[in-house]
Amino acid sequence: MANPHNHDGHDHSDDGGHDHSAAPMVDEISDFEILELAVRELAIEKGLFTAEDHRAFSEWNDARTPAAGSRLVAKAWTDPEYKARVFADPLAASKEIGVDWSEPSGFGTTSDYMHLTVLEDTPTLHHVIVCTLCSCYPRPILGHSPYWYRAPNYRRRIVRWPREVLAEFGLIIPPEVELRVEDSNAKSRFMVLPVRPEGTEGWTEEQLAEIVTRDTMIGIALPKPGRTTDGPRPIHKASRPVHSGGRPREAAL
Repeated sequence: MANPHNHDGHDHSDDGGHDHSAAPMVDEISDFEILELAVRELAIEKGLFTAEDHRAFSEWNDARTPAAGSRLVAKAWTDPEYKARVFADPLAASKEIGVDWSEPSGFGTTSDYMHLTVLEDTPTLHHVIVCTLCSCYPRPILGHSPYWYRAPNYRRRIVRWPREVLAEFGLIIPPEVELRVEDSNAKSRFMVLPVRPEGTEGWTEEQLAEIVTRDTMIGIALPKPGRTTDGPRPIHKASRPVHSGGRPREAAL
């Protein structure tokens, strides 16, 4: 006879009447996801946009990649007149490679419409970008920022010890090369125009665009023939870790 206290219909008389069946799995979401859902549903209810608008924008956003930035750099490398336009009016130059910063998604102005500056590297000057406050990043042209760009470890340390941090990424900047760190903010976005590498003479724009990866346009890597992707970044012990109180420990690289 089945145990009257058992709700699954099985006889548990051989285990003392205790129900050891597994509890159902429950999907959990973060507080931020709950807030996003609430704000989204409220905005739809108030008529600010429709559920279909949200779906279409989400699909557009998920599809962002650094390909537009790669095309911009490759075109600037091969077309001196276009390169001049990149520095004189980067928003207009972006339109020429298919990115309209005033309405990048086609669904209205996004938070990424602001002042864009393209930073030119030279043999004696190297740039690297960061957002020390949060994770400001030129998404319409570089896609989504990598996880390490948003991490406090990178944001705090790149402005203090840029050469050491770049060395941790595998990029050694010689002491005779000036290094500048540009800090993004709510109204300013930056991208790096790296130096065209040797060995690419006679290459087409398409060939050049393949070696202009996301990391080269952030400034933590240099383009080179044969390197067409940003591989996974290994996690190393920090050379100058930061205490919870914010004071750095002294440590050799």
